[in-house]
Amino acid sequence: MPSKTVQAVVATGRRKTALARATVTKGTGRIRVNRIPLDIYRPELARLRIAEPLHIAGAAVRKVDIEVAVSGGGVMGQASAARTAIARGLVRFLDDKELDDTFRLFDRSIMVNDVRQKEPKHQLGRGARKKRQKSYR
Repeated sequence: MPSKTVQAVVATGRRKTALARATVTKGTGRIRVNRIPLDIYRPELARLRIAEPLHIAGAAVRKVDIEVAVSGGGVMGQASAARTAIARGLVRFLDDKELDDTFRLFDRSIMVNDVRQKEPKHQLGRGARKKRQKSYR
């Protein structure tokens, strides 16, 4: 009996401390983020951000299933990481150079991780920039 070969692509996306892994397989257009269907994912602003690459890709999305696992960071950091992972996964699964170019024209950060991080706290201060005031000047 021949074994079924499942064609799947795993892509990653990062934003601040959030890490997303998107698994793209052949399917019927089901998209889930942390096992929650994208249609009911909350908050709405995060859902709209995650759905951007799906709207740009158009009808090609109906042929694939996308499972996204996101951890770390905050709500919008996770949304941006998931967005990048979905876009990269679609481009690799569909092997479509034109889709890659379309994503990059729309917003470069869809395909490229945003490397900006929070600056660490420094000594003599309450945060990265704020310092204790001196009273002698």
